[in-house]
Amino acid sequence: MQKRIFNDWLATFRPSINGYGYYTDFAKVYENAERLKIEINILNSLIHSKHIEEDFEALLARYPECLKAIPILLAVRESEIYCQDEKGSVNYKFSQAEQSVEQYKYFMRQTGLFDMLENHIISNLYDYVTGVEVGLGSNGRKNRGGHQMEDLVESYLKKAKVEYYKEMYLTEIEEKWQINLSAISAEGTSTKRWDFVIKTDNCIYVIETNFYASGGSKLNETSRSYKMIAEESKNIKDFKFVWITDGAGWRSARRNLEETFNVLDTLYNITDMENNIFEQLFKYNLKIVITKRVSKVKNFTHSFLFHYKCNIVF
Repeated sequence: MQKRIFNDWLATFRPSINGYGYYTDFAKVYENAERLKIEINILNSLIHSKHIEEDFEALLARYPECLKAIPILLAVRESEIYCQDEKGSVNYKFSQAEQSVEQYKYFMRQTGLFDMLENHIISNLYDYVTGVEVGLGSNGRKNRGGHQMEDLVESYLKKAKVEYYKEMYLTEIEEKWQINLSAISAEGTSTKRWDFVIKTDNCIYVIETNFYASGGSKLNETSRSYKMIAEESKNIKDFKFVWITDGAGWRSARRNLEETFNVLDTLYNITDMENNIFEQLFKYNLKIVITKRVSKVKNFTHSFLFHYKCNIVF
């Protein structure tokens, strides 16, 4: 494999890893809106009402369950909303009617919901709530982003058509394949969970993945930690540590990353995966296995022929 140059490799790091589904989880948006569809449609009757307080009171008397849909109109998922003003404080309950109708009317008036329903251009509350859910869903981007690198690596493992295990603990690896990994577990005093584990005929690969869009002290800690694993795992027979990382954050922590790069030849990034590094890595491993097996067959054949010839001579 051609010798890599760190600066050239670092130059291919990505500023972002956001996939198409990162920005809005529409399936979740529709699911949340659908859950309150009946109650929302009941409240639709209040749109452009000329006597909204009286209509709201009549609506609650006939359909008290429509209270459940009121919090989401304020972009609140909880079924309780605490409010306070010069008249005092109230913890409004919306899962069921626990306050008086007058209190709920006061809430609708003071929060601006009556004004919105009565005077502003809203033709359908279900469409409005769908928009609210899109906005609220943006708060989940951090959680969705946390798994994007793992998901991306997994997609390339599938493309390489290799069998892999997800989120496997070090102790599970030791038990499953009878291998001693005490060199990287502080003599068994600590354990670690690997993002992916791949077992081939003659090697166990453990894979860690991460992406850092911005810098910070964590990057240096991660790099030092993985450098230690890389060095300590070199003496473990038939075992390879693989680290897949990327992100513009590494530009501010390049020194520590370069140190790990120099001791870990299986340190890769997204560009490496795009260039089929998994296929190359595991095809190379397969070639070694085949070569060893062919060698064994040749040795057996030579041995057999030698004994056969000897028998003829004698």
